[in-house]
Amino acid sequence: MKDSRTIEETPTKVVLLEAAKAVLLSEGYAGLSTRAIAAAAGTQMSQIRYHFGSKEGLVIALYEYMTGQLLARQEKLFSEKDVPIWQRWRSACDYLDADLQSGHVGVFQELIAAGWSNPQIATLVRASLDQWRDLHIALADEFCAKFGTLGPFDAEDIAALVGPVFVGVEAYLLLGVDEKALPLRRALRRIGEVIQKFETQPVARAE
Repeated sequence: MKDSRTIEETPTKVVLLEAAKAVLLSEGYAGLSTRAIAAAAGTQMSQIRYHFGSKEGLVIALYEYMTGQLLARQEKLFSEKDVPIWQRWRSACDYLDADLQSGHVGVFQELIAAGWSNPQIATLVRASLDQWRDLHIALADEFCAKFGTLGPFDAEDIAALVGPVFVGVEAYLLLGVDEKALPLRRALRRIGEVIQKFETQPVARAE
């Protein structure tokens, strides 16, 4: 997948991308139309054709645009070696809360769902998930180098679970699951508490 941070984003393109994101969030993928996007952007539909070629081209550009923003943020977070891993995990949980509130999570879940029936979008989604996986492997490698593996789980096993856990939690929360009955966000944060014990309580870790 082309990294959206290398895409030339003119002011008009950014306006159209932000409009598409707003329409996708409010109407869902089924209600995403070039007419609605143009209206939200305050421009003509011809601008969409000129800059993106088609609705599908705009959707693909939107996915790359948003993924590039979030990957840049996560790369910065995970590369902060002087910050304890448990604090980086806590920040990732904070980002989840912020992204739910801003609508980023809803847009991504809509695009993931669109990939189930659109092979081109599916390819983009898989490519970005691979990039998330690489970040998670690097973080898990750092953990294992300090504390060893968790039983039979090596760094790749741990990374294989982290991404799907966050994506699954996002899907549950968007569905409005009762967090009193299923405390998903609290459970995610408690994983950070477990990591904190490894990093701050060497006696408990040895046991």
